[in-house]
Amino acid sequence: MEEYTDQERKCGLPDEDEMFDLAELFKVFGDSTRIKILFALFETERSVGEIAELLNMTQSAVSHQLKILRQSKLVEARRDGKQIFYSLADEHVHTIIRVGREHIEE
Repeated sequence: MEEYTDQERKCGLPDEDEMFDLAELFKVFGDSTRIKILFALFETERSVGEIAELLNMTQSAVSHQLKILRQSKLVEARRDGKQIFYSLADEHVHTIIRVGREHIEE
């Protein structure tokens, strides 16, 4: 791994691993289907079927995207009997979506 210059350290740059992880997180937000799912979960938790119906997608396609969102810790799942309900993982995810939307609306 490359070393930082004194100037880079003074600027408060995170280390390479942190920058890589942050870039990977932002890649997840780079897919409009995943953004739609995040918006579908913004106010309330929903099942795969509810999300699929709301977004006019197949349950398989929604499940695939939810897996990516879960791996990125943006979405969490809660089981209720045989049903699984998905919601945004935490307030950070709400904030990212809200601030991103405010930014593009300026």
